[in-house]
Amino acid sequence: MKKIEAVIKPFKMDDVREALSEIGVSGMTVTEVKGFGRQKGHTELYRGAEYNVDFLPKVKVELIVANDQVDRCIEAIMNTAKTGKIGDGKIFVCDVERVIRIRTGEENEDAV
Repeated sequence: MKKIEAVIKPFKMDDVREALSEIGVSGMTVTEVKGFGRQKGHTELYRGAEYNVDFLPKVKVELIVANDQVDRCIEAIMNTAKTGKIGDGKIFVCDVERVIRIRTGEENEDAV
């Protein structure tokens, strides 16, 4: 099993969720986060004063999938989250050793 974490622009979240649902992803965790990458934030003008916005709003999507679903999930996220502009985000893929459903005690693929 793999854990896929995608950090994307907030307005792309609904499109990503729909694309993942269409390929059979049954659950995910979504968190509103702030951060920056190469774009290093930006400068804004507010009531005549200029200030730096270092952390930009993003959404982090986390899902656990079987190894054979990883490439389809990555493709779905990339196709729907991409705007072609700086700040589109990143996708991280990590191994998952064990998953346990608290309510039933089911483990691994049965728990996902």
